[in-house]
Amino acid sequence: MVNISVTRMSSKGQIVIPVSMRANLKVGDDILIIHDDERIILKKSDKLTKQMKEDLEFARRTEEAYRRIEAGEFISIDSENLEEEMNKW
Repeated sequence: MVNISVTRMSSKGQIVIPVSMRANLKVGDDILIIHDDERIILKKSDKLTKQMKEDLEFARRTEEAYRRIEAGEFISIDSENLEEEMNKW
């Protein structure tokens, strides 16, 4: 069964999770927030597997890399110099 409720965001960006939705939450619990163009999903993060946490970190770092590329913050290296450049890392 799906529970649906409406809440409002404060001027500080805070939202209240209605009492009826907090049955399995306690103070200090970490909550994962997933956002795309159409929805925001809240998920109790202690239910995440180690692999899921690694995947989320990879996705976050990949998204950051795309933002940097779009902003022109990258270097171009030809194949002859790639190994030399990678050895610097």
